[in-house]
Amino acid sequence: MAIEKKPRNKMPEQQPEIRARNFKEVALGYTPEMAKEEASRCMHCKNAPCMQGCPVSVNIPDFLAAAATGDFEKAGAVIGRTSSLPAICGRVCPQENQCEKMCLRARVDGAVAIGNVERFVGDYMLEHGGKPQKATRTGKKVAVIGSGPAGLTCAAELSNHGVDVTVFEAFHKAGGVLVYGIPEFRLPKSLVQAEIDKLCGGGVEIKLNTVAGKTLPIEEIAAEYDAVFIGSGAGLPMFMNIPGENLNGVYSANEYLTRVNLMKAYLPNSATPVQLGKKVAVIGAGNVAMDAARTALRMGAENVKIIYRRGREEMPARAEEIHHAEQEGIEFCLLTNPVSFAGEKGWVKSMRCVKMALGEPDKSGRRSPKPVEGSEFDIETDMVIVSLGTRPNPLIKNSFAALQTSEKGTIVVDEETMQTNVDGIYAGGDAVTGAATVILAMGAGRKASKAILEKLGLQ
Repeated sequence: MAIEKKPRNKMPEQQPEIRARNFKEVALGYTPEMAKEEASRCMHCKNAPCMQGCPVSVNIPDFLAAAATGDFEKAGAVIGRTSSLPAICGRVCPQENQCEKMCLRARVDGAVAIGNVERFVGDYMLEHGGKPQKATRTGKKVAVIGSGPAGLTCAAELSNHGVDVTVFEAFHKAGGVLVYGIPEFRLPKSLVQAEIDKLCGGGVEIKLNTVAGKTLPIEEIAAEYDAVFIGSGAGLPMFMNIPGENLNGVYSANEYLTRVNLMKAYLPNSATPVQLGKKVAVIGAGNVAMDAARTALRMGAENVKIIYRRGREEMPARAEEIHHAEQEGIEFCLLTNPVSFAGEKGWVKSMRCVKMALGEPDKSGRRSPKPVEGSEFDIETDMVIVSLGTRPNPLIKNSFAALQTSEKGTIVVDEETMQTNVDGIYAGGDAVTGAATVILAMGAGRKASKAILEKLGLQ
């Protein structure tokens, strides 16, 4: 039987020339009619391959079926069974490589825009969902270290089963990478706060400005609680270790985005300064690099370049983020690798680069770049943002010697239960995997919460 073609509903967006100079959200969201129309494109495949691509196993066909009829409250309830942050996931998850990649509709007229509908439903539930209901308390207590996506998800799942959860957050604001790493124009911080308020309304306690392993030893936390989940993320930036990298004006993407996103350096009255570069070079081509480049543009840069040692096909950023960056006028210098920085009076002024050629694939499956002899050239720049990935901060590892970690500093866990080598202590998210995606961190938090509930005899 022939399948009726229904083109995918395009997400409305700010025009590139307007959004490139403001911090308002780029994507404007579906209307209720658009959400219903897009949800109705689901073919309700018998085996639901889309669910196989979802790290938290959202029942995608059921939530789309409810949304297609306009019953957004039911759609939210379906999502809520396995995902505690739908408004966030709908915005930042790489759906094109997960649920939408598996959608059979892609063979006909394009995958169902699952993420766009999830975003609409998540926003609807934040506005119309009412006050969260507290589950009957069980008397069990669990500590969660870190309030990023892994920690928030674990906390929500445990609290929903009657566990008293205390979250310890090192920063002055909860949210982890959701508030310090992802720009306002991709993920409004008011939305993140609304999700956190909902969590606290359900009984979760969050203690800010508390550095586990420093102001509060892990041993003390473990002694007071029935179990501990470590979701401390991966906030230690990696650098190239090339000459001139210590010049003023050379930032890690982590520091730059934290100053702008968390400390609001883009506001006129901000107490946190950040350099306003005019010729900005961003080294790297992942999602964080795109965030940094697009942020620099909005901070007033006249020219922003992405410097990447591989080609376009090897760029790890989401296709949507690359597309948005190009629309906004960001220049891509591919097959280019920095080898040194030069400065004047302590400030970076230029960057020496070499051209690269791609050789055989490396362990990641991407072709290895090799420098082209005699191809050196200079790029003028008054600000450099290095975005080469992050690793877990060694604070917890160094302060809790009993905890087993890998050579890269990540916490070693049992992949089925997320338990560490220390009984009663679990871990997940970037602290275990290294820098990854929000949804994968959420999946780890959910898996750990299930194991903790089983250990406590609550499931």
